[in-house]
Amino acid sequence: MPFLSGAPLISGKKPAFCVILGNTLISVIPGISGAGPTPEKTLLTPNLDAELIMNGRITSLPIKPNTPTGCPTPASITRAMMELTGVPPLFINAGLKFPLTVPYIDALGGVGEDPRNGDAVPLAKELFLRGQEIGKFLSWSSDLLVLGECVPGGTTTALCVLRALGYPATVSSSFARNPVNQKEAICNQVLAGIVADNIKDPLEIVKRAGDPMIPVAAGIAHSYRGTLVLAGGTQMLAVCSVIKAMNGHVPVVATTSYVRDDHTANMQELAAMMDICIYYIDPGFDEIGHDGLARYCIGEVKEGSGAGGAMFMACAMGFSPDQIQKKIFDTIKGYS
Repeated sequence: MPFLSGAPLISGKKPAFCVILGNTLISVIPGISGAGPTPEKTLLTPNLDAELIMNGRITSLPIKPNTPTGCPTPASITRAMMELTGVPPLFINAGLKFPLTVPYIDALGGVGEDPRNGDAVPLAKELFLRGQEIGKFLSWSSDLLVLGECVPGGTTTALCVLRALGYPATVSSSFARNPVNQKEAICNQVLAGIVADNIKDPLEIVKRAGDPMIPVAAGIAHSYRGTLVLAGGTQMLAVCSVIKAMNGHVPVVATTSYVRDDHTANMQELAAMMDICIYYIDPGFDEIGHDGLARYCIGEVKEGSGAGGAMFMACAMGFSPDQIQKKIFDTIKGYS
């Protein structure tokens, strides 16, 4: 397939790139998330990704930005695109366990709780309103906003929210082998509580079943006046489902072809049901000459920290596929 699934009919004189960072305690359940060397350490991943994207290296720990199998993290791809485009990254703290070491906007949220045990995001409505205020600010400072996310465990909360809003969703995973049965068991338990309590309002559903990123992103989408691109896979479809349920304008989505090609997720079907325009980026990691990047092609990692959207932004700004691939390769080699 081509590098980009369609011509990027989007441009901006003042582009901005933001990543919403958050935690959900779903990620510490063994086997759910591959976004960290251990379940407990998944809670650190957003912080480390932010350091890498902002500084070009992880500064708080003496580690390289690779998975245990040697696959470069998507944050390293995002960093490469920040260097290529010259767009400075901005981070939004939706609710993190550990303090950030980079500058950020604070949405004053808390860590997402396990939705099997009660409300996952007690401040969902407040976070939506704070997202609106952030969206208003970003409207004055940019005319194109590419909005990514980093929430380990977030595909499971996305599954819960999508199903609760009536979509026959299946979602992706950072693992090459998606723990589908485990996610389904969690989702069924959460949905049983939602049905028992007759929860219908979209933000009440996020309150019970979601993670702190979702209401912040939905709030930004509600108030942002420029062109908004949600950078991510099935987690951003959960954001779209909330926006749509609130009768908002559903933005464009950009993600990698590795999410689209995940046979355990129905990305394209869900997009069609919601009438979402999705751009898929195929960066050709099987031909780029790096064994770690080639692992994306067998289903490892796939997407994260706005990597697909960052590559899309570079395309929209006029950079060629060759320039994008070379920058990614050179950046990744620098971490070897």
